[in-house]
Amino acid sequence: MSPTDPLAVPTTTGSIPTLIGGAKLAREPHPEGSAPVRLAILDDHEVLLDSLTSWIGANAPDFEVVLSAKTWLELVHSANFPTQLVFIDFQLKEPVSIEARVRTCRAAGAKVIVLSGLDTTEARDRALAAGAAAFVSKSQPLREVMDIARGIMGVSRAEDLQKDWRPLPIGASDTNRPRLSLGEAEALKLYVAGHSTSEVASLMNVQYETAKTYLRRVREKYAKANRPASRKADLIRRAAEDGYLQ
Repeated sequence: MSPTDPLAVPTTTGSIPTLIGGAKLAREPHPEGSAPVRLAILDDHEVLLDSLTSWIGANAPDFEVVLSAKTWLELVHSANFPTQLVFIDFQLKEPVSIEARVRTCRAAGAKVIVLSGLDTTEARDRALAAGAAAFVSKSQPLREVMDIARGIMGVSRAEDLQKDWRPLPIGASDTNRPRLSLGEAEALKLYVAGHSTSEVASLMNVQYETAKTYLRRVREKYAKANRPASRKADLIRRAAEDGYLQ
């Protein structure tokens, strides 16, 4: 494979194989003692990637995000790859299939959890058939996602782990969580997952103006709670803080 081949895995020390698609997979690493599980995250939505990384750092000390990548090549060519566990976004804007991505990580010795806003039977079947340990909808709260990760990695939840606390960004002066309607909450989840307003409308099976109104009301409610979210980046941070992060 050439250095630019999207399926090329950097040579590493130890027994990690570089062969992709072979029948034999490397022995899977397990956390030793109290050392945190080494985690990599692949998501091409930069703000969402940062928010997810920050949340895990603040709320899941039994995991350590040692690699966060916006592209497939950035992930596999990092000096920190392979990790023990990889979170992969199903819908990357790259010409590398989910099957190739999962199998590459598995061959390198990493377990894989596929996260997706596209929670369909076809997407789930493709990810699991390729060898993913789990397929998780991005609509699930992050604390539940991390509990799934703990089950996969054989890590027990510490009693003193924080469950619901989410750090506010600099400048946030009020921790009040706005009360959103079901439609507003669903529109917010889809929007911060990277969907356009038109796509939100289509996925919710509502008119474009309805989806637009939902998002406008969400912003207004956050403004009233002294937690402004006029920019999309701010809205994503609010979603991460309040458990709506997809």
